[in-house]
Order: sequence, then structure tokens, then C-alpha cells
Amino acid sequence: MTGITGSLSAIGAALVTIGAAMGIGRLAAAAMDAIARQPEAAPKIQVNMLIAAALIEGVALFCAVVCLLAK
Repeated sequence: MTGITGSLSAIGAALVTIGAAMGIGRLAAAAMDAIARQPEAAPKIQVNMLIAAALIEGVALFCAVVCLLAK
């Protein structure tokens, strides 16, 4: 039973990583579109983008730790 739990936690950690990468990719793409439309708002957009990316990474790290502790 331990082998199955370890495999499932590894799959869970991989899914968390993929989800975080997709989220940050979409976030960066939307920020670049917004900066292209309004270059004068670039500093505000960049700050908001960094805050959102940090929150996404925080949630992803928490989920990865939970998956690995389930081992």
C-alpha cells in the first residue's frame, strides 16, 4: 500500500507543478497584453502581476507539500 500512496503523491505534486506553470503563464500573457495596450500603466500592471504570481506559487508550494507529506 505504501508504493501506491507514494506514486499518487508524486502524481499529485506533478499536477500541482503543471497547474502553477499554466496559471503563471496565463497571468504573464494577460499582463503583456495589458502593457501592450496601455504602456503608461506598466508599473501598476507589473506590481499586480508579481503579487498574483507570488500567491499562485504559495498555493502551489502548499499543495506540493501536502502531496509529499501524504507519502
